[in-house]
Amino acid sequence: MSSIIDSIKHKVSGVVAKFTGHHPLDPLTPTEIALAVSIVREAKGQLEYNAVTIAEPKKAEMVAWLADPEHASKPARQAEVVAIDKTSAIWDGIVNLDTKAIVQWEKLEGVQPLITMENLIETDRVIRTDPKVIEQCGILGIAPSDMHKVYADPWTVGYDERFGNAIRLQQAFMYYRPNPDDCQYAFPLDFCPIVNTEAKEVIHIDVPEVRRPLNQIPSNYNPKDIEADGGYRTDIKPLHVTQPQGVSFSIEGREISWQNFKVHVGFNYREGVVLNNITYNDKGTVRPLFYRLSLAEMVVPYGNPEMWHYRKHAFDLGEYGGGYMTNELSLGCDCLGEIHYLDGFFVNRAGDPMTIKNAVCIHEEDAGILFKHTDFRDNSVIVTRGRKLVISHIFTAANYEYCVYWIFHQDGTIQLEIKLTGILNTYAMAPEEDTKGWGTQVHPGEESSPLITYLAYLPAVNAHNHEHLFCLRIDPQIDGHSNTIFQVDATKGDGEVGSKENYHGNAFYAKKTKYTTVAEGIADYDGDTSRTWDIANTNKLHPVSGKPVSYKLVSREVPRLLIKEGGLVSKRAGFARHAIHVTKFALPPLLMFAFVASNQRCQHAACPSTASRFLSVVDLCHANTRADADGQIYPAGRHVPQSSGEPSRGLPEWIAANSAESIDNTDIVLWHTFGLVHFPAPEDFPVMPSEPMSLLLRPRNFFLRNPALDVPPSFSATPSQVKEPGLKKQIVDAADKLSRLAFGETSRQDVAAATACCNDH
Repeated sequence: MSSIIDSIKHKVSGVVAKFTGHHPLDPLTPTEIALAVSIVREAKGQLEYNAVTIAEPKKAEMVAWLADPEHASKPARQAEVVAIDKTSAIWDGIVNLDTKAIVQWEKLEGVQPLITMENLIETDRVIRTDPKVIEQCGILGIAPSDMHKVYADPWTVGYDERFGNAIRLQQAFMYYRPNPDDCQYAFPLDFCPIVNTEAKEVIHIDVPEVRRPLNQIPSNYNPKDIEADGGYRTDIKPLHVTQPQGVSFSIEGREISWQNFKVHVGFNYREGVVLNNITYNDKGTVRPLFYRLSLAEMVVPYGNPEMWHYRKHAFDLGEYGGGYMTNELSLGCDCLGEIHYLDGFFVNRAGDPMTIKNAVCIHEEDAGILFKHTDFRDNSVIVTRGRKLVISHIFTAANYEYCVYWIFHQDGTIQLEIKLTGILNTYAMAPEEDTKGWGTQVHPGEESSPLITYLAYLPAVNAHNHEHLFCLRIDPQIDGHSNTIFQVDATKGDGEVGSKENYHGNAFYAKKTKYTTVAEGIADYDGDTSRTWDIANTNKLHPVSGKPVSYKLVSREVPRLLIKEGGLVSKRAGFARHAIHVTKFALPPLLMFAFVASNQRCQHAACPSTASRFLSVVDLCHANTRADADGQIYPAGRHVPQSSGEPSRGLPEWIAANSAESIDNTDIVLWHTFGLVHFPAPEDFPVMPSEPMSLLLRPRNFFLRNPALDVPPSFSATPSQVKEPGLKKQIVDAADKLSRLAFGETSRQDVAAATACCNDH
């Protein structure tokens, strides 16, 4: 033991105080990606690269550094590497970029890494030249000379017991474009090739017993087609968003400061935007809110049990990567107003860095009324308009677009909004075929439609029912890392009508149920009780309400996983079985010993703080390894493609291993699955209007009172200012002077009413 302590003291004496260069959570730069590849290439030879991304520092290291950046050691810059060798073996590694050394290198068995954009493009090419595919296209009337008009949407194969997971597979949903600008999803083909990704060959084709002919009628959304169909609307006038004095946020590196919030914006190939170390400056006191927020996984199961459609259940983040699929955003289109962009940096198969320009958009928007009150007695009034900060990225998963918006509000609320748009995944439909309720005919229309009646007897297009289920990973630090989850249900009070305690039957209250163990921290949403969840710090009570300070998760769009228990998707996407799971962010036993040891009184003159002592012991005990809890990021498991669900990876295995562990007043992670069920309709075709869903993290008993009271009002007239003529000059009138009446002023009275904001004072 004495030798360990001596080593600790030796390390502490060499602590570097200053924070220079990258923030430890910044994404890897192109230079760092190239460095990581060169280190691996020199040691391991020629490989294909699936991912090279930031290996986030252990939470213990980051917490220590954030608490005392002047004295704690700055966490090392490390790269996480996933590579494939010439034998198609999969390798996971960690590269220390500071020491230029590989610190972890592991061959993986029984798993497959995600499918990259390069893999998808390669499969699209392979499909067109395969003789078996050409033969199937010929059966449907597509000539070999027209194979350039055939397109594939490659997906991972999900899991197919015929093939297992020994080789890396894709399934290809097939389409046809008669003309280059046609929407291919109006021309689905009825067969499904299986492709060996590494060998670049078709190994099997699934063909239905009853063939479905190719649709002949286009359905397009391009300008020339809209013009041919009557043209665009002409009654939309310009609407401009301007900020003449610039934006209200500032950014240093990737750390944003806005309206008392401070947040670090990360970005990786899998989750896309990752928000770290979110704090709020509460009148001079910087209060921690969340250590890490991200969309950690999603699954889109389709509801047709026939043929191979059970394989249609995309884990868009774990199987393809939300970062890899991110769009390059454009001023005035994807983002409106005064914009700041952040780029995304990734690796290609050859190991070269690549850049997605403008991957993340940061801007402000008007948020409508923040608060308002008018006194009916004298028309005294205050109205304050709100502002919101939006951090967004958009990714395209084959046919679907997902627009992800992290929104910060001036009252301390954090909102996640996701808009779904893009195009339906479609399948061929035979004349007069019964969809059996598993889908909807979306094109070309039924006999009862305004279209000519013979369309009902032509091949059609079927869009299958499906769900979009997202898993939000919340790593809270509500006034510290010791937090507790309470389930909150609106509940009728005890006592029947006529009873002494509830004579009129009008009593109701918020019933709070504390989750004390991991097993108890599993729950579903209940709309009947308007169920929400408090993320509370029970060590700190509000001085007025006497209740624990907390942030409340308010989420109303929470459908159940509609796949039956024991079904393939239920096994593979265990996180989606319930709306809520809570796990403990536990330090491994050796690290716990290190934490205790580091908090003992240290007599060494060079030991300036608990944080640096803690970090030094962590470095000593866990050099070049990743703590177990730090690896619990992905709720369906680290490598998702072709997982069988036996056992269920990710959350189910973590919970099973620690079901009795306490989650009361400790460092926890809250996992929330939410989303929507989509029963397609013709209005969704050929391109879908965006459908939004949203959830909130709202302060409850956290601030002394409304934290947005210091936002300047647009208009304020107090009772005394309204009543006393001499005080009218004190009325605050900061109403937007660019606003005007839509159809001009017809009288002086109209002008006065328009310029007095709320009342003619």
